[in-house]
Parts: sequence; C-alpha cells; structure tokens
Amino acid sequence: MTVADQVGALLAELGVGHAFGVVGSGNFHVTNALRAAGVPYVAARHEGGAATMADAYARTSGEVAVVTLHQGCGLTNALTGIAEAAKSRTPLLVLAAETAGAAVRSNFRIDQDAVARSVGAVAERVHSPASAAADVVRAYGTCRDQRRTVVLNLPLDVQAAPADPAPAPARTTWRAPRPDRGAVAELAALLDGAQRPVFIAGRGARHARAELETLADACGALLATSAVAHGLFAGRPWSLGISGGFSTPLAAELITGADLVVAWGASLTMWTTRHGALLGDATLVQVDDTADALGAQRPVDLGVLGDVTATARDVAEHVGTSAGYRTDAVAGRLASDGRHAAPADVAGSDRIDPRTLSAALDALLPAERTVAVDSGNFMGYPAGHLAVPDAAGFCLTQAFQSIGLGLATGLGAALARPDRLAVAACGDGGFLMGIAELETAVRWGLGMVVVVYDDAGYGAEFHHFADADHGTVRFPDTDLAAIARGYGCEAAVVRSGADLAIVGEWLAGPRDRPLLLDAKVTSDGPSWWLAEAFRGH
Repeated sequence: MTVADQVGALLAELGVGHAFGVVGSGNFHVTNALRAAGVPYVAARHEGGAATMADAYARTSGEVAVVTLHQGCGLTNALTGIAEAAKSRTPLLVLAAETAGAAVRSNFRIDQDAVARSVGAVAERVHSPASAAADVVRAYGTCRDQRRTVVLNLPLDVQAAPADPAPAPARTTWRAPRPDRGAVAELAALLDGAQRPVFIAGRGARHARAELETLADACGALLATSAVAHGLFAGRPWSLGISGGFSTPLAAELITGADLVVAWGASLTMWTTRHGALLGDATLVQVDDTADALGAQRPVDLGVLGDVTATARDVAEHVGTSAGYRTDAVAGRLASDGRHAAPADVAGSDRIDPRTLSAALDALLPAERTVAVDSGNFMGYPAGHLAVPDAAGFCLTQAFQSIGLGLATGLGAALARPDRLAVAACGDGGFLMGIAELETAVRWGLGMVVVVYDDAGYGAEFHHFADADHGTVRFPDTDLAAIARGYGCEAAVVRSGADLAIVGEWLAGPRDRPLLLDAKVTSDGPSWWLAEAFRGH
C-alpha cells in the first residue's frame, strides 16, 4: 500500500461524503484510492466546476466533501471555487497533488501553501509516510469540526512511498463554546424588555431551527435569515424571509421597525443589513461561535460567544413570555403582503419579465426542490420568488461574488439531495462561463432544471453604468437552448408564460436529463437588489 492508497482509504473511513475532481497524473492514484474505498466520485470538466460542485455538496448535505486536483495548474484552475468555499466556511477538503521537494525546476511548481492561504483556506500537508495518517486526520478534523476549507498538499514523492503500517491516531473533536452565563442573562433581559424583537439567523444557525423557533415563540420575535440561510424558517407564519437586499418591502419595513435585533450565526454584512439601514435604532446583539466574528461587520451592543443551539437553549430557560412583535396587525400583513409581487405578461412583448418567469416556475415546479443561484443582476428574482422547503433547499455561492458558479452549484446540490428537484438559476454570462459542466450533468443523467435569465449581456454592468459605452458588456442574442440540446439536454426558448408548457411535459417524463430554459428576459432597469448593492461600490 502506498501513501496515496492510505490517504484515500483513511478519508473513506473518516466519512467523507463525495469526491469531485479532474484527474491528472498527480492525483490519479489518490482519486482511485478514494473510489476503491467506496467514496462516490464525479469527474468534472473543469477544476473550477469540480470545486464548486464539492462546495455545494458539502453545504447541502452537511458532510465533508473532497475535491482532488493535479499539482500547480489543477489547483489554480480551482481557485475561485476554493475561495468561495473558504469565505463561506464550507467543510471542503482539497486534495492537491504537489511537486516533489527535489523537483525545483518543475513547470508545475508554485507555492501551494501561499496560494491556499491567500484565499482564506487552511494550508496543510502530508509531510511523510510516518506522519501521513496523522496529517490526514488533522486536516479532516479541521474541516469537520471547525467548518473550514483545507488544502491538503500531497507531494508526489510522498504519495508514491510505501505507507507506514502503524494505526491511524484517534481524531480529537472540537466543540463550539458554551455561552457565558452572564451573557445569557443579559440577552434574556434584553428580550424581556423588547417590544419588537427580530431574529436574523445566518449560516451558523442552520442547525438550530427548533431552538430558535422555541425561543422566538416565547419572546414574540419575528424570524428572518441572511441570504445563505434562506428557507430556515420556511412555513412559519412569523417568518419574514430574507433580510437584506432580497427582502420584500414588508420584511424591510418590519426589520427596520425592530427595537431589538439578534443575529444568530450571521455575520451582519452590508448585504444582510443594507449597509446598516435595516437595523435602524435597534439594540443589536450578535451570537457566534467564533470570537473574531463578533462586531466584525457592524458595531454590536452585546456580543455572545457561543454555539447558536446551546445559546438559544440557555436563553430560553431564563426568558419570560411576551407577545412581542407578533400582533394581529403584523400577522394580517404577513399573510397578505409577505411575498414579492409579480406582474403579468406584457401583450406583444417578445421577452418575459423575470418576476413573471420566476413566479410561474414557482407554481409549476415541485415544492421539494433545491434552488441554486448564480450571481448577477437576475439573482434576486429566483431568490425572492422560488420558495424552498428548508435551509437545505437553497444554495447560494456568493461569498466571493463571482459569476459562473451557478450551474456547478446546482450539480453539487442535485447529487447531495437526489430526492429533490435541483433548480440552477443562472444569468447568460455566468451560464456560458460554466457551460462545460452541462456535459457532466447529462453524463450523470441528472434530472435538474437549468433556468437562464438571458438578457444578452452582463446586466449588472450595463445597468450600473447606464450612460456609458456598453460595447464590452452587451452581446448578440444566442440560442442557448440549441447549444444545450447539443449537450444532450431537453431545452426550450422562453419568451412568455405559454412557452413554459415544456416544464410540465418534462416533469411527466423520465427526467433522465437536464431541462434548460433559455428565458429571454426583459432588461429595462436594474433589479431592486442591485441598486441597493451598488451603494457599497
């Protein structure tokens, strides 16, 4: 057994969920070792797509995912996906082959540690056959317990060496801190004194729905999420949906009217708070299991260091009972005005309004779905109009603000939850960036829906620079449906609601290949969220 064989077998034993990658000579053996040990593997068409698939798989499944890469260029090709995962605190393990120490003139040689650290990932290495098992266990533990993206470098000479037969060391687990008793009492007192409390739950609270709902019921808090935790409170009558740029007008009004806002595992970025405008004059509390996160984005009146679940439970034991913000008037408004409105088709138009498109798809597609959204001018429409069943039903790879990740995100989410329909929402620019992975979706027989909000250009740019020369950001109209058919997809051009009839036909069929909808959307102005977002640029 070589060290490469040992690494693959040990990771399977530790419990990695799925592996993705593009195989070259440097990662050939370790990838086959993973497969031989029973870890499912998806061969992507580009390392960037592989990294994003793995990121989405980990977010959606809750398991550590693996991406395997060739040395040097394989790592740099995957770097945008790795940066997105690292900034999102995704438990992603990157197995990166590395040139041997003696190969100082290799074309593949780069400083892979520095590359990993530059995008916020943790740099680790399998140092020797004697340390290999301990190195793997340590890297996996950092992913699993600290929700970090780790680049585990595998030097070629070490990979090829005979494995040390000694047993692997036991994994030491890391647990999030229990909150300080004084901080719990202080937060309970603030909730007891609040008349209009609002909870904003973020990525770090996705595991704590029941505890947060119990506490909110006691103190009368309204429930909101950051964009990446969308769906956490789905189906709850007091849910406001997303806080921030994607908020409904009513949600924005009610959050702004709060006298106490408690952020649970949410970093309170400018996107979630609309540059602070949504917070109004409210007392602001932030609960997080990472000390560096407290007050990092917004000044807070109280920072509570602790696991969200444990903190919510502890506070619930001390807080009184109050109706809080949950009045009959608020209930009535949430029942009638709680969603984004969608206009009807405009007669005679050859393009469909993106709100009309999104609302129609919401009605047509099964409720059990996973919605993956790329970045771009369009992104608020699927986020605002496509309902999701829970937090696992929404996957937003947006921490690095790169376009082009949406299709691969949808693939990773589809593989993580095969029991649900995966819906990848992309702009035409981002879709064409990642189009190579359409072949991967067809090859795997993924019955997913890909919706391209096609405004024939980079919408964020031509709307933001309204009076400038748009020769660099507008393009001739392209028949993306014809291209998709060439890959083996079902596909249609959508210019009106009537063109969506293909959705019902596809849903009734075997669903053994993707359905691509090339939706020719109107582009008569910037989306509501984009105008808000660009205030920060």
